[in-house]
Amino acid sequence: MNTPTSAVLERQLLLQLGDRLKRLRKAQGLGTVEMAKRVGISRTTLSAIEAGDPGPSIGTYLQVMSVLGISGELALLAGDTLQPAPAGSAAAQSRRAKPMVQVIVSADESRHQVQDLQSLALHEEAVRLVRNDPALLLQAEDTLERWLRSGNSRSTSLWKEWQGILQHRTWRKVLGRSRRAQELRQASPLTAVLPEGVRQDVLAQVSQLKKGVVLGDGAP
Repeated sequence: MNTPTSAVLERQLLLQLGDRLKRLRKAQGLGTVEMAKRVGISRTTLSAIEAGDPGPSIGTYLQVMSVLGISGELALLAGDTLQPAPAGSAAAQSRRAKPMVQVIVSADESRHQVQDLQSLALHEEAVRLVRNDPALLLQAEDTLERWLRSGNSRSTSLWKEWQGILQHRTWRKVLGRSRRAQELRQASPLTAVLPEGVRQDVLAQVSQLKKGVVLGDGAP
């Protein structure tokens, strides 16, 4: 049976794809400057793609894949390895429709992947809600001000940075995969605006990924 995709699953697919594109670029001995030049994009855009950022268009992802010589089969996008079809092989030359494939998408707890994915997914949902409802932004700002008034804390510098993020709506600072973005999410007032039902839905999707989610039925 096909499993319907969820927002968290789709996000994990992009994260996996970005990681593997980065590894394949390095395996081919390409630096970021040379790779960006070959694709015709900026290094910033290339970094976003390798971070699994949903911002770049799918066309830009495909351009990077093309330069790396990767087939567009789903099994190669989300599987454990990325390998181009051998030159001159039947797979490389075939114009027939590809068979359906079965793909397992999962998050690796041993590398804190689950926690990072859960935090990222919660914040992406919170940002979406705040954009649609300014009252929620005020709620987050009130929560932050209450924390700052509570006195000295190891998180004070992060909270002060959050003041600027909320004021200027610079959400990208907290939706990345950098160490700083992770630290900001750990000291975040933003997830407080999430309705409990939304929070539980995200947690359920992440829990499903721990077990592995199967896409496709493997039938030709």
